[in-house]
Amino acid sequence: MINNGCGRETARTQEIMISGKLLRQTLDKFMKGEVAKNARVQVCLPNGEHYDIKGITLMENKLIGVRETHRLVITVEKQKASMGKILRKV
Repeated sequence: MINNGCGRETARTQEIMISGKLLRQTLDKFMKGEVAKNARVQVCLPNGEHYDIKGITLMENKLIGVRETHRLVITVEKQKASMGKILRKV
C-alpha cells in the first residue's frame, strides 16, 4: 500500500475506477448531513494540491471496442481562496 497524498492508501498494482453509480451512492450518503450539503467540493491531486471542481460533463467515447461507452469528466481549477490547513477527517 502507498499513500497518495490525500490521506488514502491505494494498492500499487491496480487502481479501481469509480463509476457514475458509485459516485451517486457516495454523494447520497454525504447529503444526509447539513454540514456536507454546504461543504466546498475539491479534488486532491497525488501531489497534495487541492483544486475546486468547475464542472462535470457527460461525454461519449467514439472508439470501437472500448469497455465504457461514456465517461463523466470532472473539470477542475486551482483554488481561488485558500481553505487553510486541514484539521482532521470527519
